[in-house]
Amino acid sequence: MDGSEDRFTELYERHHGDVWRYAARRVGGSDVGDVVAEVFLVAWRRLHEVPAESALPWLYGVARLVLANEARGRRRWRELTLRVAAEPNQSVAVDHADEVISQRDVAVAFDQVSEADREVLRLVAWERLTVAEAAVVLGCSRATFAMRLMRARRRLRTRLGVVGVEAGQAPQTAPSMSNGGR
Repeated sequence: MDGSEDRFTELYERHHGDVWRYAARRVGGSDVGDVVAEVFLVAWRRLHEVPAESALPWLYGVARLVLANEARGRRRWRELTLRVAAEPNQSVAVDHADEVISQRDVAVAFDQVSEADREVLRLVAWERLTVAEAAVVLGCSRATFAMRLMRARRRLRTRLGVVGVEAGQAPQTAPSMSNGGR
């Protein structure tokens, strides 16, 4: 190679600890490693842009942008879970006053359904795809996707009810979710 690998290795060894501490002061837990990995991935891809005399401030700038992207992703995820849980079921009359659920409970319930269920729910709620479009994404028939969506919504509603009980709330009917006529 042209010395890029050696330059990156030296950059990494010299500044990894500093970037780790920078990220750790801003996020907690296991997210720190992901942020640091992303910072150094950007540094590798843009190694020719890293200033030799002030690499650490440049890395901090990248870390700041990575953290901003992470925060946006978390915010979007929370909005998605709230939107999925708030979708009204058009076949059942519901008293929305009885369905108020905390944002934390929705996030916990969403985390407790399988990744396959989360993906089905995301395609419809986040990506706003129709059942037919989402079926194409997953490579299945429209009917198969519709069944997966119905089951995923049912499992999320069930988890929402369980989470509420675990949080010390009275058992309640979890919000229903329809496919919005899709």
